[in-house]
Amino acid sequence: MYTAKVPKLWNETIEAHRREVHDAILQATWALVTEHGPLSVTMSQIAEKTGIGRATLYKYFPDVETILHAWHQRHIAGHLEHLGQLNAGADDPMQRLEAVLNAYALICRQRTRHDAALAALLHRGDYVDEAQQHVHDLVKQLMAAAAATGTVRDDVRPEELAAYCVHALMAAGSLRSEAAVRRLVTVTLDGLRP
Repeated sequence: MYTAKVPKLWNETIEAHRREVHDAILQATWALVTEHGPLSVTMSQIAEKTGIGRATLYKYFPDVETILHAWHQRHIAGHLEHLGQLNAGADDPMQRLEAVLNAYALICRQRTRHDAALAALLHRGDYVDEAQQHVHDLVKQLMAAAAATGTVRDDVRPEELAAYCVHALMAAGSLRSEAAVRRLVTVTLDGLRP
């Protein structure tokens, strides 16, 4: 039996096309949702805005909610990557901790800028819990490193200090300005000092 070998270049081209279509679907859906609200967007609108047929769209995603979750997962992955880069930035653990906490607080502030229906839809699921655990673990590592240098208190376990910071900075979602967010981070950091 003869089996045709598809050239590697062809496979790479097909995969690149699929990624481009996938990305276009995510971007078009987000644009429509931010313009009309999550409950008003249809698969037909997404197909039209993306410039693909509905049948093609359904090959990628079964419904609008699934597209939104895929968009949100990518968005969260971008935030986690950014926090990871900040963690790798400076040699001093306290500088890294401060950079990560500032960025996380700004993410929390941004997160609650969505309307309530969209926030309720997006902020559920295992991937959200896993991302939150990832942030907690990152902050816990930074706490341990900073405590080892004497810049963070060592009378409280790093995981408890991490929980304190993560929960305190979630309050950034209710703040009206970035300046207020930075003040919240300062107060949170003051609570960590030996």
